[in-house]
Amino acid sequence: MPTIHVNNVDIAYETQGDPRNPTILLIMGLGMQLISWPAAFCDGLERQGFYVIRFDNRDSGLSSKLHHLGKPNTLLALIKMAFHIPLKAGYTLDDMAADAIALLQALEIERAHIVGASMGGMIAQIIAAKYPEHTISLTSIMSTSGRRGLPGPTKAARKVLFSRPPAANDPQGVINHFVHTMQVIGSPAYPVAHEVLQERIAESVQRSLEPIATKRQLLAIGASGDRVALLKTVRVPSLVIHGSDDPLLPVACGRETAELIPNAVMQEIDGMGHDLPDGLNDHLSQLIAEHCHAAAKLYGPTE
Repeated sequence: MPTIHVNNVDIAYETQGDPRNPTILLIMGLGMQLISWPAAFCDGLERQGFYVIRFDNRDSGLSSKLHHLGKPNTLLALIKMAFHIPLKAGYTLDDMAADAIALLQALEIERAHIVGASMGGMIAQIIAAKYPEHTISLTSIMSTSGRRGLPGPTKAARKVLFSRPPAANDPQGVINHFVHTMQVIGSPAYPVAHEVLQERIAESVQRSLEPIATKRQLLAIGASGDRVALLKTVRVPSLVIHGSDDPLLPVACGRETAELIPNAVMQEIDGMGHDLPDGLNDHLSQLIAEHCHAAAKLYGPTE
């Protein structure tokens, strides 16, 4: 898999489609890898005439693991957040946004449609606000502004989010742990078959398993603060997609994101949880493709 060295980290990435077509940059969420973007979803975007780039964020997948930053104290971080005490982290969401921009620049892509899911949506929001010259449009999926006071995860979602997976020397136990997690936070109207989840999680675990790195990403989210003021400055065409049944980031988080971004379009999907289920691949790729094509018409030719 190709990698580039930017901002003192190696970023692994994958491309598909005709590079002469407009680019869609896909940014994945907390602890997830580029393979977490469903292949059928990416194929749908390619068929709609886009050059698709997906990559592993720092501290995930085949990109650099920042072991020198150590193991975060998650409990202490949560206590500090509860009492509004500033957090220190080895990097922030702004650094991760800078990685994404550096990737585009390394591939000699001037502007792209930026699409992010969950934490990736947070990073995409930052890019749209701080790097408008590189952004054609924004799509924020199952994400949030990060404002304190928004509804939080359900009890079941919170439990799986902070539960500790088995040790790495128990690979089947790790797989079962993450399968259960996805079943809890997934889409009730679009369930994924157990054996399919098993296969996908096994592929991810085999490719990369770094629970401590995921904790560093979580700390980066906490240390970055909210994006309330930032979202009000976004001027590119923006689409917010959120499931009505998201147990991790309730739909109110998506609604507020859309309210904060001037002229943003909100698409609530009934029965969708905090995942990208097979049953929505075609619908999501179509929604995003239509949004990107419309943005391109408004803002002229793209590269």
